[in-house]
Amino acid sequence: MKYSWATTVVASSSLLATAVSAASADDWTKRSVYQVVTDRFALGNGSSPSCDTSQKKYCGGNWQGIINHLDYIQDMGFDAIWISPVVENVQGTTTEGEAYHGYWPQNINSLNTNFGSADDLKSLSSALHDKGMHLMVDVVVNHVVANPTNTSSVWPETFDYSLLQPFGAANSFHTQCFISDYNNQTDVEQCWLGDSGLPLLDLDTENSTVVDTMYSWIKNLVSDYDIDGLRVDTAKHIRQDFWPDFASNAGVYTVAEILIGNVTYAAPYTKGLDSVLDYPTYYAVYNAFTNGTSGNMSTIAEMVNQAQDQYNHGTFYVGSFVENQDNPRIQSTVSDQAIVKNMMTWPFINDGIPILYYGQEQGYQGGNDPANREALWLSGFNTENKPLVTHVKTLNAARKQAISANSSFLTTKASFISQSSSTSTLAISKPPFLTLLTNVGSGSSSSASWSIPSSAGLYSGKETLVDVLTCDTVTTEDDGSLSVSASGGLPKVLMPAEALSKSGSLCGSQASGAMGLRGLNVGMMGAAVGAILAGMMLV
Repeated sequence: MKYSWATTVVASSSLLATAVSAASADDWTKRSVYQVVTDRFALGNGSSPSCDTSQKKYCGGNWQGIINHLDYIQDMGFDAIWISPVVENVQGTTTEGEAYHGYWPQNINSLNTNFGSADDLKSLSSALHDKGMHLMVDVVVNHVVANPTNTSSVWPETFDYSLLQPFGAANSFHTQCFISDYNNQTDVEQCWLGDSGLPLLDLDTENSTVVDTMYSWIKNLVSDYDIDGLRVDTAKHIRQDFWPDFASNAGVYTVAEILIGNVTYAAPYTKGLDSVLDYPTYYAVYNAFTNGTSGNMSTIAEMVNQAQDQYNHGTFYVGSFVENQDNPRIQSTVSDQAIVKNMMTWPFINDGIPILYYGQEQGYQGGNDPANREALWLSGFNTENKPLVTHVKTLNAARKQAISANSSFLTTKASFISQSSSTSTLAISKPPFLTLLTNVGSGSSSSASWSIPSSAGLYSGKETLVDVLTCDTVTTEDDGSLSVSASGGLPKVLMPAEALSKSGSLCGSQASGAMGLRGLNVGMMGAAVGAILAGMMLV
């Protein structure tokens, strides 16, 4: 299908829905998310202490520190942040270090004072909303944590249950057993994570009292701190029919961690919760790019097609990422910046909601946990002469422009144009994007090219396309076909010149759009909201 970009307009009803709803899954599809490990992002007092990740200790980051650096995040084009779990965690040192990351809750009715007070968390939410940004909070539902009170050689272990609030008794937990068979779903859901040194006490989510407690807790947490979305930790460790009422009580967008590379396993969780972090595609992307030209790029298309078919709502609600706190950073494996930029491009050009893990833009290189949880303040939050910061800014701007230029962008499935001559290239169409990725790298002997046949039906003859990453242009052949070669193995994100505004921030001198479509859309939305407000005043 050929598109006329100059005449594409977003329907006013869609814009009105966006104005009214701030928490729905549909609204989150318009956003891009910056993930923060709260303890490692910034200190409220502006200091920059040393932070040895290998020590697994608190380094001092807090909610006030995030508030102080919201401009840094917003200036890269992000309109939402995802922060670490906020509740009180196990105190002191455990066999696995301190609970600086937030995933070892002990009292879910209190906040983690290492991160700040209730007023500080409310201030963070308010500061985000004042900037038109949104707050996603990580939540742990599966377990709570206390150091054993007996020696680990005695099993089952004993605990001071009075610390584990609001539960406080052994009958709130599944009988102690550690997961030994991940192919046995009962084991996965009812046995414990961790080990005898640091057991994660598995909440008995078949117990109606526990269930009611968790539903009430999440409703109050969201309400008390004006939270816009939730990332749900370890969701596959709780029975699937627990989740619909949990999501209903939360009342906001929910995206679940289902840490597995199998779409068929992950898909059912997209019915009880809004969606999942797209781990199956993450693994395909990671393997395709980090193995150089030995990586098969076509496996990415295969995995995405599976996810589009099997996930509820397709892949429009998924969280799309290439780094996070549980997986090694790209540059712990790959140093070639061309490959790094290709990988970083992926989350912004597919169907999902893009998520960038803090420090990725600064080129951080930490490997597996805990090395991948570095202190961002050690970068000085520098944005000058930072190619990856620029890359992220451009990708965010391009995605926003694509949303403005094509009213169906957020509901049109990404498709893949076969590149039969090479397993080292990938061509993704999601109009107005045509994204060309490759894993050949920047080596002088490397080469990559893409061929888009006229039968793909994407373009008219002699149509000008602009690579928004470089502002270079290419022109289609008379029949609408296109041949493109890589420059230094870098990715290309092509958009029709007509989809770009001459007065916009993206390649204005190459653009041929008559006006900024985003400005038109905002004006329409304002008019629609104004009309409703006027009607309300008349009633």
